[in-house]
Amino acid sequence: MVSQSVGFDAGKKIKGRKRFMTVDTLGLVLRVLITAANVGEREGGKQVLKRVKQSNRKISRLTTIWVDGGFDYEPFMHWVMNFCRWIVQVVLRSQEAKGFVLLKKRWVVERTYGKADGMPEISSGL
Repeated sequence: MVSQSVGFDAGKKIKGRKRFMTVDTLGLVLRVLITAANVGEREGGKQVLKRVKQSNRKISRLTTIWVDGGFDYEPFMHWVMNFCRWIVQVVLRSQEAKGFVLLKKRWVVERTYGKADGMPEISSGL
């Protein structure tokens, strides 16, 4: 579903829309949500996870979700555990690392975002 509204994310200095995407460990898309840019990370995360949980797809084997640091917030994690019954694991780079660091679990999503840029049904909302 594409949101018709456009917003501004002051933190990321982005005007327009944001994509929230859930993928499996192979990078196959489970759900995509496009919102106004002013929708917060955690609120957008809740919206897309609700849709994954309520979808008709077989997700019974889903037990753990990996998220980046933007979702590292205790109320969000409790919401996921209570509403979805999934474990939240935040994937961060080490404190000692400098520059670009490949994080395998997060790279699955980044690779899918790269592929999605060529998909008109996903990238047209941006």
